[in-house]
Amino acid sequence: MTLPESFFARPIAHRALHDRKAGRVENSLASIKAAIDAGYGIEIDVQLSSDGHAMVFHDDVLDRLTGATGPVRARSRDDLAAIPLKDDAGTIPTLETVLETIAGQVPLLIEIKDQDGAMGPDIGPLEEATCQALRDYQGDAALMSFNPHSVAACAQFAPDIPRGLVTSSYKPQFWPKVPRDVRETLRDIPDYDRVGACFISHEANDLDRPRVAELKAQGAHILCWTIRSAKQEAEARRIADNVTFEGYLA
Repeated sequence: MTLPESFFARPIAHRALHDRKAGRVENSLASIKAAIDAGYGIEIDVQLSSDGHAMVFHDDVLDRLTGATGPVRARSRDDLAAIPLKDDAGTIPTLETVLETIAGQVPLLIEIKDQDGAMGPDIGPLEEATCQALRDYQGDAALMSFNPHSVAACAQFAPDIPRGLVTSSYKPQFWPKVPRDVRETLRDIPDYDRVGACFISHEANDLDRPRVAELKAQGAHILCWTIRSAKQEAEARRIADNVTFEGYLA
């Protein structure tokens, strides 16, 4: 299994081509349509609704991006889909709606957000819901997560969809909820072979990590996050096969 060539033919818009000043919030249909129009690949995030559906939203709480408050998981799909987004004319989209909108026009990279809370094994419903939504999708799509348990679950629910690990230097100030021993383990990307990954999406400022070079030498594709300037993109492309970007036009 490998990523389709379309994932390397164009840069990937992080949380779609968002620009709040232009009325396009991250992961919104407006941002997704803008990325399609510009010819970029798209990266989105999914969270779980209370009734077991995959919703396209980054945070695990509603406060930053909507006028509502509280956990995403406390509300049903229909409730979430009716919540207006801040600085955007749309509402929180379901994964099915996003798939219908993209319809194979550009490649789609889906990050499954950790539902365990500490990168542990308490996962499953979101992975199953995501894979179920993708069952009849005809476009190029790939799945990834920081949580290796999540990626392993995707191998069971949708073995034919390419999957990868989102990887990081795991500096403690950015991962306060993840135990130290888990951070130190994940930092070395030990689960790549176990979960049947074919790529990683690695923290851009940590691309010189020897383990990244080792995986690349073994045939892994290297993506990276999050690039925010042309200069940073040029530096990242010395190692990475493609970039996930925001805040400028890659």
